[in-house]
This record gives sequence, structure tokens and C-alpha cells, in this order.
Amino acid sequence: MFRTALRNVLAHKARLLMTVLAVMLGVAFVSGTLVFTDTLSNAFRKQSAKSYDDVAVAVTSYADPDDSKAEPGLSQKTADKVGRLDGVASVSGRVSGFAGVADPDGKLIGSGWSNKGGNFAPAANGKDPSYAFGEGRGPVGADQIALDQETATKGKYRVGDRVRVATNGPVREYTLAGIFTTDDGAVNAGGSLVLFDNAVAQKLYLKPGYYSDLIVRAAPGTDDDKILAAVEPLLGEHGEAKTGAELAKQQAEDIEKGMSATNQILLGFAGIALFVGIFLIANTFTMLVAQRTKEIALMRAVGASRKQITRSVLTEAALVGLVASLVGFGLGVGLAVALRSGMAAFDLKMPDGPLVLTATPLVSALAVGVLITTFAAWLPGRRAAKIPPVAAMNSVHAVATQKSLVVRNSIGGVLFGLGAVAIVGGAAMGKESGRTLIAAGAFFALVGIIVLIPLLSRPVIALVRPLLVRVFGVAGKLAGQNAVRNPRRTGATASALAIGLTLVTGLSVLGATVGAAIDKSTTDNIRADYLVKTAGFGGLDQSAVDALAKAPGVTAVSPDQSAGLTLGGTWEMVSGVTSGAVDKVLRVEVVNGSLDALGRGQLAVSEKLAEDRGWKVGDALPTVFGDDKKGTLTLGAIYQENEFLSPVVVDQKVLAPHNDKPSIQQAFVKMDGGATAANEKALVDALGNNPAMTVMDGRAIRDEFGGAINIMLNMMYGLLAMALLIAVLGVVNTLAMSVFERQQEIGMLRAIGLDRRRVKRMVRLEAVVISVFGAVVGVALGAFLGWAIGETIADSIPGYALVLPWGRIGVFLVLAGLVGVLASLWPARSAAKLNMLNAIKAQ
Repeated sequence: MFRTALRNVLAHKARLLMTVLAVMLGVAFVSGTLVFTDTLSNAFRKQSAKSYDDVAVAVTSYADPDDSKAEPGLSQKTADKVGRLDGVASVSGRVSGFAGVADPDGKLIGSGWSNKGGNFAPAANGKDPSYAFGEGRGPVGADQIALDQETATKGKYRVGDRVRVATNGPVREYTLAGIFTTDDGAVNAGGSLVLFDNAVAQKLYLKPGYYSDLIVRAAPGTDDDKILAAVEPLLGEHGEAKTGAELAKQQAEDIEKGMSATNQILLGFAGIALFVGIFLIANTFTMLVAQRTKEIALMRAVGASRKQITRSVLTEAALVGLVASLVGFGLGVGLAVALRSGMAAFDLKMPDGPLVLTATPLVSALAVGVLITTFAAWLPGRRAAKIPPVAAMNSVHAVATQKSLVVRNSIGGVLFGLGAVAIVGGAAMGKESGRTLIAAGAFFALVGIIVLIPLLSRPVIALVRPLLVRVFGVAGKLAGQNAVRNPRRTGATASALAIGLTLVTGLSVLGATVGAAIDKSTTDNIRADYLVKTAGFGGLDQSAVDALAKAPGVTAVSPDQSAGLTLGGTWEMVSGVTSGAVDKVLRVEVVNGSLDALGRGQLAVSEKLAEDRGWKVGDALPTVFGDDKKGTLTLGAIYQENEFLSPVVVDQKVLAPHNDKPSIQQAFVKMDGGATAANEKALVDALGNNPAMTVMDGRAIRDEFGGAINIMLNMMYGLLAMALLIAVLGVVNTLAMSVFERQQEIGMLRAIGLDRRRVKRMVRLEAVVISVFGAVVGVALGAFLGWAIGETIADSIPGYALVLPWGRIGVFLVLAGLVGVLASLWPARSAAKLNMLNAIKAQ
């Protein structure tokens, strides 16, 4: 039986090609993901170990620099004490914060969030052990900096050049004193690293004489744990010390967790692709078995048992799966190499390291490919074994009995019903528990639809059959009949497309709805012409807000200062604004009182907070500020919730005495004449052409808040493309094998006058009908799921209302039709080229 199976595989190489491709693509996705993440995590682990290689102990301060009562970090006095401990060779103090480097055109180099600044901390020999200088030397004095090699290369800077650098204050020019190499993770993530003189960095990021971290290096032969034990008593309540080995291990574990999350996401999409491939494989073996009924009957007649017939089909599938898995693994390794190289296109630098090939990806590839193929071929193999020898010899194919169809449709109806009820129930529940129920319901609903698709195909396709006849005549009529001739085959082919488009449509509905809510929120709540923010995490400096207020044409400026205070015994987030300007740049709907009260030192709270606390306008509320000073604030206004304001709003002047360094997230600017090129230039000039400052008009604001949704959708579309590609292969495969099955029929049609052009049209129309049918089912179920998931997040997104992206849905249906046309090119050409006399004699 093994020899028979091997002969059948070799005899049907062309017909099994699509199956091999489907399994190969899915396996390549799986193995490529595993190889890529193994390689990436190995490289980062080695980099992590290298960065802590000569670190005995690292001390970190978690002190709040804004707390005037506490030290802002680790003092030089503490560093000196640590340096005098037995076994300590050196101590390096570190400070860090945001620093953005401008290229010669004034644009920011790097991604903003990973643009860092730090201090050059030389040892007694004048060198900083954390950095290796290839050119020049470390910065000395207030006018010098050093740049990492990547940033210097991107900016085409050389030692001695003047470089514009932005921190959270005004932009300044420095002389480039040196260029160094580093293993810093920010640089590897596509950012930049600027080193300042030690005193300059302390003044910029903390306070003179303080560090955020201490790096302790041990003398040869000294035990790290011994140094750790000696260091810990010297630290205050905000300091924490760990050995370099502990930190390297912790970072390796964090990398492992990060890679594991990436693995799970990518493998999830690979699983979807392979799930779609199951339909293609099952269809292929179903048709192959149907075409070999006489051969199977003869094997049964000469003594082959049902188990042997089933095993023969499964052996064929295993052989196909083995070949596809080996080829897919090779393709996956190539994919991993391509992904590694492609990271550079996103300005991401991967640490140097070899390509990691372990047994896990290979075993996984073989297991997944062989098991998936064998599983998909099991049902066709079981059906093959049930064909009675005499009936098969007479070419009477085993037709599904009425009982089997009733059972199938009943099971499908129950599964879909359970799934639909769970989805609706999850939507009604909302929150995270509702999403879990929706996920379970989606699974049952999808399985139910897959089971019911053969039943649905007849009535749905019957609706379009008159149109096919009217427009395309005989070819259209034959195409409509062929599409429903074998409902199970049509259903299996359409199911693959339905699964892919269910996911794509669900994502599109959710993305369009959330995007519209965000767009509405920005449109309804912002009156400002511009939003100004910085690329760094530190926010804007007060000097930048003052500069904006003085720019020509500005009529109102209000910052969004973030702070916290205890109000009426409860800690609350506060927005510090400019009274008299906030209502000009933001649409604030006052329910009670007046915003003019902000100018009198009073506060405003959201309607929801006021209801929860039982507060009314005029109430005097006991207040504890950020510096622990106590006072009383009067409630002067209650307003409707606004996305851009905290539940509590006060004038900046109220917060100023209690906060040396205000945390200003962004600033809203209203200008005479609205958003114009001249007004934007005036703001850019007022900010000193600062590369770290972003000036956004209304469209840019909407893109800023909705851009993440579009990026996510595009990523999801890209990952789901694999599943859709396999679905297309399924259409090609079904049509090609269907044409082979119908050679005699096509020969007869040709003999009675159906020319080659109409034969091609018939096959194309059949492909289009099947593809669009699958797309319609997928779009309907996807829209249903998108609505349900949206209901679980509606409470957290103000202005949320379901939006069906009809334009995008129309594109999906058109693309499905186009897929059908493209998938039919080869089968249609093969059908048209059949010799009518040979075809009539076939079978």
C-alpha cells in the first residue's frame, strides 16, 4: 500500500502542486517566525550580557525629582562612599533624559521616543569605560557634546562640526568633540545618544551633584555579591542595587517575554493560514479520491480492506506534507534572514549575531506540515474506504445521502446558533469578560458557517444566476449550474475566502468605527488651530509655552500641564491651563458655574466626578498639593467630560508654587487667520526651529490620534494576506481539478457549438461566483463580529458609534471577483485547449 501511495503521489504531481504550496506557505510562516525570534532574542541576550560584562553592581534611584523634600537622585557624596568600599575599582555616575539631534536640514534624527541624552563620566584615566571613541574624545565644558556613530553617520557630522541639539528646553548648538560606539538599546532601536559634559547633563536632567544611576566596577578577584552587600546600607529608601549578573539575567528574561509575545502573535496568524489551508487540502484529496473510484474499487476487489484504503490516502497526504514541510522550512529560514535584513528599512538596528537554527523550528515545521496535511486528508480517506467495489467499478460516485445532509445542516445550524447567541451576549456584557465570550462565540459561529456553507450556496448563487444568464448567455447559465453542482466542493472553496474576509472585515469595521470616534472627538473638542508637542517623553518646557504666546498672530495659548493633588481626601489627576484661553482652544461645555472662576484661583471638575463625589459649585474642598502643602480650593465650575482635559482643571498659577518643573504634555494654539503656512512658520520660528518640537494642524492632529489604528490595520492586513493567498490557491486548485473531472462534458459542449472563448468565460464566471459568494459570507460575519467587539469598548471611547466602511467592503467584494478572474486564468485556458474528441473519449 505504501508503494501504491508513493505511485499515486508521483502520478498526480501537478494536481498536488497547490496543496504543496499551501502547506509550504503556512510552514514557512511558522518556521520563519521561530527562527527569526530565536535569532533576535539570542542577539539581544548576548548584547545584554556584554553590556553588563564588567559591571559588578548597578544602583538605580527611584526618587521623584519634583519632590522638593526628597533628594532627586543619588548624590556625589553617596558615589564617593561607594567608591571607597573594599574591592571597588571605580564608580561611574549616570544621568539620562531626552535629547534630539537635528540633521543639516533641521529634521530630527531618530524616532523621538528613543532619542536619549546622557553624561560623559571619565575615570581617572580620562576615559569612560561605557563608550569606545573612534574619533575625537569626550565632551568637556558646556559647549561640547559627543554623538554615537549611527547618529553621526545619519547626520553626516564630523568632529568639530556644530550640531543643533534639543532637550526639553530651548534648542542649542554644540561643538562635536567625539564620536563613539555603544551597545545602548535606544540606539539599536533607531534612536540616538548624545553625551554631555557631566556637570551639564546633571543640570539638564536632575540637579548639580546628582545621578540617577551608579555603575560599580570591581577590582580583579572581588566577589560581586560582597560588594552588593556593602553598597546596600549606603542607599536611601529610594535606591536599589543589583549585581550585573542579576540585571543581565533579568534583561534576558524580559527579552524572552517580549519575543514570546511576538511569537504568539505571528504564530496565531500562521495558524489562521494553515486553518485556511485545511480546506484546500481536503478539497484536493476529495477530488483525487473521486477521480480514482475505479482504481479504489479494484483494490477493494483484490482484497484491500477499508483501513488499508484509508491508510493509503493518509500516506499520500503524509508524503505531500513531508515534502512541503521541508521546502517550507527552507523558505522560512530565508524569510527569517529577509526579516532580519528588512529591520534596517524601519531604522532598527539589530545586534550582531549568527542566524540561530535549533531543532525546534525544524521539528515544528515537520510536525505542523505533516499533521495538518494528514488531518485534512483523513475525511476524504475515510469516504474513499466506504465506496462499495461494485458501485465504484460502475463509476457511480458515492453521493451524500439525504440523512447525512440533514445531520450536517442540523449540526451547522446548532453551532452557528450557539455562536451567535454567545456573540450577542458578549456584546451585551461589554468589557474584557464580554470579549472572551465573543471570542468563543466567534469560533462556534465560524465553524457553524463552514458546515452550513454548502447549504447556503444553492439559494445565494441562485439569486445571481438570472443575472449571469441575462448578461453572459449560455456561458453564464453553465457557470451558475457548475458552481452549485457539488455544494460541498463549492462550500470548501468558498470557506477559505470566507475565513480570511471575516477577519479582515471585522478589523476594518472596528478600525473605521474607532477612527471615526477619534476623529469626531478631535473635531468636536478642539477649537485650536495647532497642537504643539515634543518628541521626547519629558514634555514641553515652560519657556516654549511662553515663546508660543509671543509669536505673531497668536490669539490664545493654553498648555496641558499634568499634575496630581489630593482633593477632598482623594487623589485626582489635574490639568493646568491658562484661564481665559482654555475655552478658546478647547470646546468646554460648562454645566454649572463659569470658567471665569479659573482666573480667580478656583477649580473646575468634570460632571461625572462631581456626581461621584457629591460636589456642587461653591463648595470649599480641602486640598493637598504635590509638595504636601495644604490649602483649600473652591469649586467654581462643572463641565462635561472632555478628552483633552483631566477630571480636575485649575489655572497654571495655582500649581506653580508647588512644582518647580511643570510637566507640560502639549500646548494648544489659536491664531488669527487659522491654520496657514505663514502661521505655522511663525510658530516654528518662535520655537527656535527646534527639531524636537512638532507643530500639528487639524489634519495632523487627527492623524496623530488615529494613526495608530491605521498602522495596526495595515499590519493585520499584511499578516492575513498569507491566509488570503492560500484561499486563492484553493480556488485555482478547485477549478483546475474540476476542469479535469469534466473533460468529457467540456468535450461535448465544444462538440455542440460552445466555442473556446465561451468555455473560458464559463470557467471564469464559475470562479467569480464562488469567490464572491465566499466574500459575501465573510463580510457579513466579519461585520457582525466587528459590531460585537466594538460594543465591549464603546464605554471607553467617547462618541463611539458603529460605522460600516461601505467603500472598503465594496473594495473587498470587487477584489474577491478579481481574485476569481485571476485564479481562473490557468484552468480556463486548459479547458479551452482540450481536444474535443479526446475529451469525449475520456473516462
